[in-house]
Amino acid sequence: MRETDLYPPLKAYLERQGYEVKSEIRGCDVVARRGDEPPVVIEIKTGITLPLFLQGIERQSLSDDVYLAFAVPHRLTKNNLWFRYKKDIIRLCRRLGLGLITVRISENRSPDVVVHQDPAPYVPRKNKRRSSLLLQEFERRVGDPNLGGSNQRPIITAYRQDALRCAAFIKQQGTAKVADIRKNTAVEKASAILQRDVYGWFQRTDRGIYGLSPKGEEALTIFSDVLDALS
Repeated sequence: MRETDLYPPLKAYLERQGYEVKSEIRGCDVVARRGDEPPVVIEIKTGITLPLFLQGIERQSLSDDVYLAFAVPHRLTKNNLWFRYKKDIIRLCRRLGLGLITVRISENRSPDVVVHQDPAPYVPRKNKRRSSLLLQEFERRVGDPNLGGSNQRPIITAYRQDALRCAAFIKQQGTAKVADIRKNTAVEKASAILQRDVYGWFQRTDRGIYGLSPKGEEALTIFSDVLDALS
């Protein structure tokens, strides 16, 4: 597959839309124009790559209508970027204000040109609920217990900190009532944390009474530094 293999089907597709199409105009792979409309610029690559996006952004200084075009196989495998990240790639183009075209080429089939995204100014829409959850987590989390970029152990969230408070109190008492745990740890949602037992740390020994599981005992050792900071 070569980039030049993509040009004939792209040219034919645009000409059916009424465009006059020419290639290699002042560094642009494809330039198309229909009447007095602004020019359409298309950058071509055999696959989705970072240079393709960089070229597309550069061409936006020449036209508002810039498309990225790349080839995709008729049979997509799980290792193919388009197969794995199709929605994300389209979303990225939308954010950058770029159009997106794929060209499927096979020896036994006619080329298939598909426009997935037209160029348009991007106006981000805020998700108020997710923004609220972000701020809640920031305010509730004590200190800064995580190391950015590290995956050596689970992320310490405010929820995990509350669960650790509960576990530490139960460790001191052997077993404890939910009401006592809530009172002494100031974890308002202690009952829900114990009942859901997301991490497998707790064992119900009687109605409203909980002890620690082996996982809970291990967690107190793994997250001892977090507990020190909480205390």
